[in-house]
Amino acid sequence: MRIFLDTNVLLDVLGRRQPHCVPAAEIWSRVEQGALEGHISAISFNNVYYVLRRLESRKAAREGLRLLRAIFRIVPLTERIVQRAVDSEMSDFEDAIQFFSAHHACAAFILTRNVHDFPSEPIAVMTPQEFVGMETV
Repeated sequence: MRIFLDTNVLLDVLGRRQPHCVPAAEIWSRVEQGALEGHISAISFNNVYYVLRRLESRKAAREGLRLLRAIFRIVPLTERIVQRAVDSEMSDFEDAIQFFSAHHACAAFILTRNVHDFPSEPIAVMTPQEFVGMETV
């Protein structure tokens, strides 16, 4: 199953943000094991670096980027994605880039803690906790 992870889900794991890191880490682990095909946007790298560098250190931020690169498939930021994000009705430009990156990756799900910031079609949007719960049913 092909999934797309929003930056906040990645930061939950890398920053060990409680209580969100538990379901996010479960999904991360499934991607590492090959049970899920995990995709992330290229813009997640600069967002993760910025946050982790401020919260921890430059070294921790670089290590986080290396982990992301090794584990997830990177959706390149293409001209088409930017054009669609700019022309979209979405109120947050960064979320629009994430949404159209997920669309470009043909993801079945967008996993985010900000479910209401994304259109619910044509890609299902849910929290990591909801996704983990769905997977165990």
